Amino acid sequence: MKHLIGLLLLAGTSSGYAATAAKPALNLKTLDGGTFDISAQNGKWIIVNFWATWCSPCLKELPDISAFVAAHKDKVTAIGLDFEDAEKDEIEQFLKKHPLSYPVAQVDIDHPPQDFDAPKGLPNTYVIAPDGHVAKAFLGPITTKDLESATSD
Repeated sequence: MKHLIGLLLLAGTSSGYAATAAKPALNLKTLDGGTFDISAQNGKWIIVNFWATWCSPCLKELPDISAFVAAHKDKVTAIGLDFEDAEKDEIEQFLKKHPLSYPVAQVDIDHPPQDFDAPKGLPNTYVIAPDGHVAKAFLGPITTKDLESATSD
């Protein structure tokens, strides 16, 4: 399965993947014990990033997303959605080695968040506009340039 997802990643960045709701809801418990609720983000751009610890393209983009969020914390926030069959301890150990500037939640691969399509490959990223609609969706790794473009509207 991991190899099939890896092959899907070769397709590159695409905007053909969308949330199932025009203004998706997302309210999750994060690994640090907090909660992340899209509706509580006070008009910020929100990056929703599905990723996994074994996904090489994910590992490449995570530092860029983290740096982008840290540099734009007045207008951008993010939530990382770990999408793999792994123990919570494994993910927490990974995050100690690869710290991020935003919270991470582990999602059930059999029951992803209701208002988002199940990822067809990883990474899969949604950029939610300040008004709550999906502004852009990407399949495959994203760059700082992609994030700048998606959040400049």
